[in-house]
Amino acid sequence: MKVYLDDERTTPEGWTRVYWPDEAVALLAAGGVAEISLDHDLGDDGRGTGYDVVLWIEEAVALRGFKPPLILVHSANSSAREKMQAGIAAIRRLATGRGVSERQ
Repeated sequence: MKVYLDDERTTPEGWTRVYWPDEAVALLAAGGVAEISLDHDLGDDGRGTGYDVVLWIEEAVALRGFKPPLILVHSANSSAREKMQAGIAAIRRLATGRGVSERQ
């Protein structure tokens, strides 16, 4: 499954759309997510951002041996994108040898 977290953009064909981080995390926790593409700003920071999903994945990899999917960032927020990419790099380091990669 490919998961697309965004509040405004059109969902690419073949992707499952979610609007909030908790929805993305639920799909990740259930298993079967091969790829996830994250926006940062979702319209209600009280409900979370795409960075919260990166943090969940990082914790799951570090503490539970979670095998992360391919993680993409499609956010237009350049500073948030950099922060998310740094988190993805940390995930990659934690999961070295498990085939984790990143694409922009």
